[in-house]
Amino acid sequence: MRLPSLFFFLFPIILVAQNFDEELDNIVTLESNIAAKKIDFKANLNTANYDLKYHKLEFNLDPSSSYLEGEITSHYVAKEDLNQVVFDLIDNMNVSAVYHLYSGALLDFTQNSDDELIIDLPTVQNVGVKDSLKVIYSGNPISSGFGSYEQADHNGSPIIWTLSEPYGAKAWWPCKQDLNDKVDEIDVFITTPKFNSNNQENIAVSNGLEISQTTIGQDKTTHFKHQYPIPAYLIAISVTNYLTYSHVVDNNGSPFEIVNYVYPESYNDANQSTPITVDIMNLFSNLFEEYPFSDEKYGHAQFGWGGGMEHTTVSFMGGFSRGLIAHELAHQWFGNKVTCGSWKDIWLNEGFATYLSGLVIESFDGDQSFNDWKQNRINSITSQPGGSVYIMDNDTTSSRIFNGRLSYSKGALVAHMLRKELDDALFFESIQNYLADPDFAYGYAKSDDFIASVEESTQADLTEFFNDWLYGEGYPTYTIEWSQPSQNLARFVINQTQSHWTVDFFESKVTLKLNGTNGETLTITLDNTYNGQEFFQTVLFDISDVEFDPYYDIISKNNEVVLSLTSNDIQNDISIFPTPTSNKFKIIKPRGLTIDSLAIYNTVGQNIATMKYKKYIDVRGFSSGQYFIKFYSDRGLIFKPLLIK
Repeated sequence: MRLPSLFFFLFPIILVAQNFDEELDNIVTLESNIAAKKIDFKANLNTANYDLKYHKLEFNLDPSSSYLEGEITSHYVAKEDLNQVVFDLIDNMNVSAVYHLYSGALLDFTQNSDDELIIDLPTVQNVGVKDSLKVIYSGNPISSGFGSYEQADHNGSPIIWTLSEPYGAKAWWPCKQDLNDKVDEIDVFITTPKFNSNNQENIAVSNGLEISQTTIGQDKTTHFKHQYPIPAYLIAISVTNYLTYSHVVDNNGSPFEIVNYVYPESYNDANQSTPITVDIMNLFSNLFEEYPFSDEKYGHAQFGWGGGMEHTTVSFMGGFSRGLIAHELAHQWFGNKVTCGSWKDIWLNEGFATYLSGLVIESFDGDQSFNDWKQNRINSITSQPGGSVYIMDNDTTSSRIFNGRLSYSKGALVAHMLRKELDDALFFESIQNYLADPDFAYGYAKSDDFIASVEESTQADLTEFFNDWLYGEGYPTYTIEWSQPSQNLARFVINQTQSHWTVDFFESKVTLKLNGTNGETLTITLDNTYNGQEFFQTVLFDISDVEFDPYYDIISKNNEVVLSLTSNDIQNDISIFPTPTSNKFKIIKPRGLTIDSLAIYNTVGQNIATMKYKKYIDVRGFSSGQYFIKFYSDRGLIFKPLLIK
């Protein structure tokens, strides 16, 4: 089904599949590289005993230098009795003082080679008690090798920008990095020289709403406030000689701004590319829910790497293509509002962000472009015989976590197949409920949480679906056998083989397109749950050929459609009377034809009854509707339709 055309566009933007593939490769490369050191990171159990409530982050910097001075005020609640508090901070950053905020006392602290800042509390802080500390520090942050804190130049102008995913925040501020505790609220104050050496004004960027700009002498302080839970890796800053411009999202009468921070040399090109963000925002808001941070802002800030990074409320962008804009914006729902609860569940971030990029193609470019996009995803997925979307315990390398074939493309197609399994209305309703669930909204969710949420919304048992397509490896190869054994009756038999031993059978809804000898067409969907399953369909024209999965809705490869060898010569040897019937029918057959047994099927291929042959068949216990009878005779299989009223 094509998504509704929700908006009028001032100019057409067509993204061909090849360009999207290159774009997705760039996104995957960036995110894989920034995560390269993630596997060596061990969760710091010393930071697990308190719950962060608030950060005030005050930074003093000059974009022409990597040197940073900072004051970080942290409010937290003890989860057990504490005599120390530990923050993550690389040991080359020099802490000069730590204050107990309520008493003003200067506290003892140590820094160690495990990148810990250990603060001794003045007294035992009891469980459930809230307290606060201020850390004053400075130094030249060490980049993790892919942009934790980068000082660079663009077109002769200096820039500072950060990119902390997944564990780079400790390189430039004392924080808590584990993927288990979002800080509830932050204030960010960035003090810089008002002008750079080229007499261009420095513009600061961070998460949330810009509250103020205050100039004192030669310096300017910009204050941002973000009032939603946020993990350390999504907090970001950037400063350079940005030019800014905005687009306004109507948001059903509660407008908010999309603020674009771009290099002066990129301004004209960016200004032509970013207006589509409003249309993408409207699409996602209509399909899922209102943008999660609409009372603050959304924005783009240009930075020095290809690809992008979905910092909450402001994505850092290496370019402004439509696909990249869509992918990073999608993360504001899938990754930022609801964050994957472990890296094994990364598809909840990346698979859905990739799928939402596909939904943009479906809505803006039409069905054929969307089919091309799905076909390319399937070609990538099936280029190898194994691999699951969910990441197993024995396969936690960074290249596997940020694997374009599995976490991105297969994750996206599993989301699409779930949509086809449920139908559009149930799918989008269930995803809306998942995003709004108070257990996950602005928090964390794992795959089992997602599945339970969808099952609760739909009242469907999706165990087999997710066992096959999320946790299982590989894909099916289908053989579709078809025939027209009698007038207005078509028969289909579905078999499959599997590319990987972890799945013994892939359950799925199979779509077939029937083409007639005089140009007629009919599209049918069959719920295939076992090998050798038979389906019968009323077809009011002669079929010339059958197309398997014409819209690329199933992850599969090397499929075959064959005409059945069942002879049509014997199909008129049997008739039944009366039809329709409400109680019983009579089987009329010629002498010399032996019938051993017969089976009655409904229209979805379920065997309703199997019995030995007898002249009269009682159907008074059957519901009204269309049925099909398969006769096992000494001359072969014979098929007849039956209507029960």
